[in-house]
Amino acid sequence: MGKYPWQEMNADPVSSSDIPKRVALFGSTGSIGRQALEVLELFPEKFSVEILTAQSNDDLLISQALKFRPNIVVIGDEKKYNKVKEALTPQGTKVFCGENSLEEVAGLDCYDIMLAAIVGFAGLKPTLKAIENGKLIALANKETLVVAGDLVMKKAVQHFSPIIPVDSEHSAIFQCLVGESRNPIEKIILTASGGPFLGKKPNFLINVKKEHALQHPNWNMGAKITIDSATLMNKGLEMIEARWLFNLKPEQIQVIIHPQSIIHSMVQFEDGSIKAQMGLPDMRLPIQYALGFPKRLKNDFPRYDFKKVSTLTFEEPDTKTFRNLALATEALYRGGNLPCIMNAANEIAVFAFLRNRINFLDMMVVVEKTMEKIPFIPHPTLDDYFDSDIEARTFAADLVHL
Repeated sequence: MGKYPWQEMNADPVSSSDIPKRVALFGSTGSIGRQALEVLELFPEKFSVEILTAQSNDDLLISQALKFRPNIVVIGDEKKYNKVKEALTPQGTKVFCGENSLEEVAGLDCYDIMLAAIVGFAGLKPTLKAIENGKLIALANKETLVVAGDLVMKKAVQHFSPIIPVDSEHSAIFQCLVGESRNPIEKIILTASGGPFLGKKPNFLINVKKEHALQHPNWNMGAKITIDSATLMNKGLEMIEARWLFNLKPEQIQVIIHPQSIIHSMVQFEDGSIKAQMGLPDMRLPIQYALGFPKRLKNDFPRYDFKKVSTLTFEEPDTKTFRNLALATEALYRGGNLPCIMNAANEIAVFAFLRNRINFLDMMVVVEKTMEKIPFIPHPTLDDYFDSDIEARTFAADLVHL
């Protein structure tokens, strides 16, 4: 397989200068955004917060901006612009609003690293703009690569925009590949906790409520990704993301259930050797690694203690019950605009489930019916992706009566 230019990066983007690296945090009020700010606060000599953005959580955005004093803030919900502007203008922060402002700010030269943490399809346009500007991307928005991974990675190579993954599984793969650029990958093994309903069957799942689905056994995540974890859609999205991020063929990607979430993923090389990255389930670790790459920054986060080791177990995923993983595998192999269609339908299905409009198993039905209905395009353009997203959302919304 071919290599991306930054796979042999030797430059240290953190320590190559005494000047703190300027971070643009897109999606600062979400779970990843909040944990990223915890990390950034630990290293004021290495990072400064230049840009913060949020969709609608104006109170938290204001609080974050007052504390970290960014140069620019963007609030997506235009109705909340005046409140944010009045709170932050006195300290000299420039305030913008709306979807177009997100894209425009992403294209500015006033930052060095974008942490792309906007949830869902909405993160695609700002991330593309940052890539076109040659920025280093710490990517927490997996949907960017799920929806348009082929085009995104081509642009990243064209503009020499390094993409460092933040997802714990992809960070694990990335870490296992450091120093292995000349050694071909036989396959990668993505681990999944199995979520809160591991081992459960349809007769149980039909009665599941959102309160149960939001209780992940290991990870502290936002609502959308937690539901995706419960349906195994999150692992399906990660398979597609991994294909593009690591330039793999679909058959080189395997998913295994690992309920303890200590091994975050593995790489098997052509000689049969397997590298694994391990640690406690704490999203601050992959966030810090992406921001500091290739240097590991010292912290006092809790450590995994082998003296208190419990059994680490592995099993095959149940794709008959959790059909989202099977649907995502189909999208992975067929490619084209099918992953985009699947992602759009899933976002609508999760939205409806979180508002008690459909039951747990209905989410998988919505995704499957939408994938069957929306026309398949084998070689889509960027405009095709946007059109497919709109068509899929409209169809899925009709199914759930939104």
